[in-house]
Amino acid sequence: MKYIVTGATGHLGSQILKEIMKLVPNSDISVGVHTVSKAKNLSDQGLEVLPIDYMNEKMMITALANKDIFIYVPSKSHDSFSRVTELENVIKAAEKANVGQILAMGFIADQENNPFDLSAFYGYLPRRLAESDLKFTIIKNALYADPLVPYLPELIERKNVIYPVGKQALTFISLEDSAKAFAKVATSEDLRKDGKIYTLTQSKNYTMPELADVLTEVSGHKIGYQPVTLQEFSDMYDQGGEGHMLGSMYQAGAMGLLDIVTDDYQKIMGHPATDLKAFLNSKLN
Repeated sequence: MKYIVTGATGHLGSQILKEIMKLVPNSDISVGVHTVSKAKNLSDQGLEVLPIDYMNEKMMITALANKDIFIYVPSKSHDSFSRVTELENVIKAAEKANVGQILAMGFIADQENNPFDLSAFYGYLPRRLAESDLKFTIIKNALYADPLVPYLPELIERKNVIYPVGKQALTFISLEDSAKAFAKVATSEDLRKDGKIYTLTQSKNYTMPELADVLTEVSGHKIGYQPVTLQEFSDMYDQGGEGHMLGSMYQAGAMGLLDIVTDDYQKIMGHPATDLKAFLNSKLN
């Protein structure tokens, strides 16, 4: 089997690559990157490094030729139109390259009534793949737990979690656990069923007071819950133009749309995902 991982130098893509390299020979793995010269460390490990531009169909067809499994990690664009346009190019190229199967990254914020800026893309993803000529599997992630680690000093200083989600709960998964599940599904024919959609979450969700309690325990500093408004949150974290997107995500959280809990991770890996407290302790200690 020949595998290609895109976004291989990004946060999730690099973790997926790390995990899949534990399961199959490096000679069977290709990586798609925007700048080949920046991935010399990957070619030095015996991986085929290929230039990838999601908006360049010819380049995509060349990269995807003779690949059995295409692990598609979308770009980090902040609006659904850009990502849908990207997806259309990706699907057309994958069809023309006769890719065996696409394993695509999804997100839990994909409901029809979800106000998240990218919900239209994530809702479109399974429908578009279903009408394509491709075999596909989708793995949807919960919120990443990883950003809580660098965010913790700010929360300690504020003495409060400030997410504007009211009484609703949020569900998390770590990048490492997500990557392990991606690699396991990619390399396991029985898990890689055509049309199958998995949703990766930890075993429980957390209301904001519960999240504050976990952060208090792992940090040794008392942290409570005092939410700001959605607009205040968007304005506070608008670095790189991400403010509205982040605000819209927590607006979805306030509607109870980000509290999903499944046992899909356990079905894939044979054990539960790392719980939030254990994950944070592993990163802080």
